[in-house]
Amino acid sequence: MIGVTETTEAEENEVAAAPTTPEEWRAFLERYGELYVKVRADGEEVVDLLDEDQLDALDRDERVEPWLGEAPAGEEALAASEERLGVAFPPGLRGFFLTSDGWSHLDGWVDGVHPCDRVVWMRDSEAGGRVTGIYASIPGNEEVVELFRRSVEIARGEDYWLLDPTDVGPDGEWAAYTFTPKYGDTTKYPSFSALFHSGLGNMEEDEG
Repeated sequence: MIGVTETTEAEENEVAAAPTTPEEWRAFLERYGELYVKVRADGEEVVDLLDEDQLDALDRDERVEPWLGEAPAGEEALAASEERLGVAFPPGLRGFFLTSDGWSHLDGWVDGVHPCDRVVWMRDSEAGGRVTGIYASIPGNEEVVELFRRSVEIARGEDYWLLDPTDVGPDGEWAAYTFTPKYGDTTKYPSFSALFHSGLGNMEEDEG
């Protein structure tokens, strides 16, 4: 489908307690990794993600907190990425990169959060530029095409995670969106942190 439905807003309970500082992100991502292994990963993937001691602990139904991210980005790497894009990253995104420079296992239909040196304007990425051109060719998509053209692509797979630096909240955070090309749907969140946190909420519901 190449039409676009009206953008929906995330539910308030999906965005509570979103992390901002590196300390908050570390605790959040450890919990995220724990739930991903427990709720989302299949048997083969679990073996790939955990070491032998962690697999034994999992067999004993003990808590396992695998680190599914990367080493932290340094301030120099963040500054270089910001200079390349011509923007200063919002606090929550900076806190994430200072904790993990990318993330490879996510709830939903994205492959992972890009490391800071691969964050790109959606209009400039190969896939993003192609999607933008397709949607721009069809009348009625003007609003979402403008969103694509002004947004940063922070994660991509079958779906996209986008951040809009022109829509800044009182806390300095950029509005964030999930975009599902298959259905033409967009969902808006108040920040990157809140978008990421929504996946944790989904996994916690499924764990229960």
